Amino acid sequence: MWKLGAGVVWRAAYARAVRSAFATVPFYRERWALDGREDPVLVPGRTGTNGGAVPLAEAVHKSVDLVPLAGGASRGEPARGLGRVLRMAREPGPGSLVVLLGPDGLRPPADLPKGVRGCVADPDAPSAPVLREVTVRLERGHRVLAVGDDKAITTFTGDHRVEAVPHRELDSLDGGPYGVLHDPVLGYLGALGGCGRWHLDWPHVYARPTAGGLAFTLLRQASPRFVDVIPAGGVHGEIAPCPRHGTPVVLA
Repeated sequence: MWKLGAGVVWRAAYARAVRSAFATVPFYRERWALDGREDPVLVPGRTGTNGGAVPLAEAVHKSVDLVPLAGGASRGEPARGLGRVLRMAREPGPGSLVVLLGPDGLRPPADLPKGVRGCVADPDAPSAPVLREVTVRLERGHRVLAVGDDKAITTFTGDHRVEAVPHRELDSLDGGPYGVLHDPVLGYLGALGGCGRWHLDWPHVYARPTAGGLAFTLLRQASPRFVDVIPAGGVHGEIAPCPRHGTPVVLA
């Protein structure tokens, strides 16, 4: 059962995102005007392919057209949403250090809780300042969380005091015990909760099943706009309320 009002609020936010994208974003204006979409239907009689959802790879190929007419960024942010999903996965406390592992050019997370410091590191060749910061935090009794794929976390450090928060893409969800749902383009979409279910960051992310696979919408990202995009090549599954929390979880 949905948490009181959560399903209604979530659905309303999604409908607003769809109508806004149709009105202001060239990619969706053209696609939905010609082919249509459903739930909600925008052009009577046209329900579209996969209900209007589109493979993420196809949308990214036309990234310039994902920018609203008023302008904005044209590149996705891989670290988007990390601070929010960490609260579900392995919440860092004051004084903690979050090390985001990835390639050069990755930006540090900007939405971490107050009192938590974040940095980025190349797992194969972490810089001396990052390693020094990790050592200092651990010696002071603070927590250090390493976020990235399994190989990156293993390569980065063998210190058992560093807490692993592994990436899981939509096609590789498992039973944890820890993990964050990540897409290289869309950013962080959810996390494995203490209840053992993959919770969406539902105030910011909407998802629905389509014939082409689960489609995701970033509800609050101004640009580029991702609305009803199908990541990971198309993974079929369901979105249902968590029996314990009443908020959306992914069943894939």
